[in-house]
Amino acid sequence: MKNNNIWNFLFAGPYRFLVRMIIFSLILMSLSRIALVIWQFDRVSATGKLLDILIQGIRADLIMVSLWSLIPCLLIVLVKPNDWKKSWDKFTFYWALLGATLIIFMELATPAFIMQYDIRPNRLFIEYLKYPKEVFSTLWNGFRLPLLLGVSLTLVLGYFSAKIISDKKPTSTGFSYKTILLSWPIVILVLAICMRSTTQHRPANPAFFSITGDALVNSLVISSSYSVVFAIYSLKHENKSSEVYGKLPFDQILQQTLSWPWLQDYQFTNTEFPTLHNQTAAIKRERPLNLVILLQESLGATFVESLGGVGVTPELEKLKEEGIWFEQLYATGTRSVRGIEAVVSGYLPTPAQSVVKLSLSQQHFFTIADLLQSQGYHTEFIYGGEAHFDNMRSFFTGNGFQQIIDINDMKSPVFVGSWGASDEDLYNHAHQHLLELSKQKKPFFSLIFSSSNHAPFEFPDGRIELHEQPKNVVNNAVKYADYAYGDFIKKAKASPYWKDTIFIIVADHDNRVYGTNLVPVEKFHIPGLILGADIKPEKIKPLASQIDLMPTALSIMGVSGQNPMLGRDFIAYPDQPGRAIMQFEDYFALMEENKLTILKPDATAVSAEYNRTEKKVHLLETPVTAEDKQKAIAHVLLPSILYREQKYKMKADE
Repeated sequence: MKNNNIWNFLFAGPYRFLVRMIIFSLILMSLSRIALVIWQFDRVSATGKLLDILIQGIRADLIMVSLWSLIPCLLIVLVKPNDWKKSWDKFTFYWALLGATLIIFMELATPAFIMQYDIRPNRLFIEYLKYPKEVFSTLWNGFRLPLLLGVSLTLVLGYFSAKIISDKKPTSTGFSYKTILLSWPIVILVLAICMRSTTQHRPANPAFFSITGDALVNSLVISSSYSVVFAIYSLKHENKSSEVYGKLPFDQILQQTLSWPWLQDYQFTNTEFPTLHNQTAAIKRERPLNLVILLQESLGATFVESLGGVGVTPELEKLKEEGIWFEQLYATGTRSVRGIEAVVSGYLPTPAQSVVKLSLSQQHFFTIADLLQSQGYHTEFIYGGEAHFDNMRSFFTGNGFQQIIDINDMKSPVFVGSWGASDEDLYNHAHQHLLELSKQKKPFFSLIFSSSNHAPFEFPDGRIELHEQPKNVVNNAVKYADYAYGDFIKKAKASPYWKDTIFIIVADHDNRVYGTNLVPVEKFHIPGLILGADIKPEKIKPLASQIDLMPTALSIMGVSGQNPMLGRDFIAYPDQPGRAIMQFEDYFALMEENKLTILKPDATAVSAEYNRTEKKVHLLETPVTAEDKQKAIAHVLLPSILYREQKYKMKADE
């Protein structure tokens, strides 16, 4: 390279077209964001986050332009300056121009998409590309002027972007291969830093920029091109269950999934939303009770002595004598988001990622918060870490949760570990917050998600007598988590909101779900307890699933209404045998009492028995009956269909 300074290397060297594209695109996306903010100013101003939206938007834009620049920057080491210089310049120029033009097109398409869907272009934008004839016909007949204007402006602005990106005068771009090799790691490192955009456990994603309670406003933070690129990436996780386990006619799917005894009294008459029904609370109340869910990170039966585990939950053992205790409760999956979708939405698991992370469920997807908000409740999510983790903030804000509280809202936490504030800090903040809510004389629902029982198992000293040495191991972390929610319940009992509130203590999943069993059923066993208000001690002995918790809670709270959940209300239907549903990697298991039907990803199935004493799954030589296989397939197909067709909603007129 003839010029040795960095300025000339970037603006007159091999990266010059990409650098110009980056600067031009950042300015363009910021101007577009400002225009959208002005257009939606009433909603933006209501959040009080105007400056954050604009600043975080630049951060999100850097992710997009760095991602687009990465491919040519990775390839540059293959270029031999003397032989390929002209080809390299031509490639990077057109690559930069294509990137700028796509960004222009997506930003110009944004207003019409927002008017139609109240959010920036997302997964739906990609879905429509599958039907070009129908889409073009719709645009031409219904949106002809915006279509023509958008295409025209894209061409005009694309032309001007070509002028901006191209060389204005002959540029000396000579550079040695040695210089390329020496600078290449630095360039890639800078792009990687911009793309990751955080030093936290996971790189930033669109949920990272969900900084308000308004899904549309959150979408304004990121660019439309970034939103669509992330949606394309997410598509690979949205497997169709029928392609994995087999097919079944829809009428048979409904027949099998609605055949449980506890569903027989419900009327499923809505053809558009097939699982929608009216649930009448078994307990009548003049004023419905509040609901507080203490969702425990990785608290499996492994750690509960009365469930056959290690005795590191003494507080839970005492509390279970005061409420409704589930002796055979099973998680639906092995990730926190899977537990969230089951507990909060009553949603059956599928081979795809949890709906918490999938694009079509980021709005208008049923959650208990959606139902309770419609009945006058204040709804919120409280978490000791960063709420954007695992896309939680985006999913919650788009589906009924009015307030999100995370570590950034907690003043001076006493102990902060790798995953955020300690469980004590979490519960102390939650307790003070619930005290304030109780003064408002308005019912509330609070989902409180713990994190101390997560590797590397960090928690404050001097709180518990360690179960074992060294300190930072899972058994000690569980014992600390048990101490923390035990202390919270003590404070709640002495508070004015106790008598009007039910509390659910339940795990999202076990610490580690592994084993030699085809499906390690013993590692899906979790504790579940409902206590508070006027609840009398009771033990639920039949098999139960996480999806049964919300129907049961609604009945205790005295809340009636429409919902699409297929879980069991154990207050209204306490006696029948139960079932559990588990998704483990590529396997799906339907368990009834001790009998298991396990679906395999090659569309075959096996039958098995679960021995609770031995904690072993014994595969049977007898083949699975056609009826058992159909029943299992139906339970994994239905949620997949409801998700894809967006039919898991609270109201038909939504």
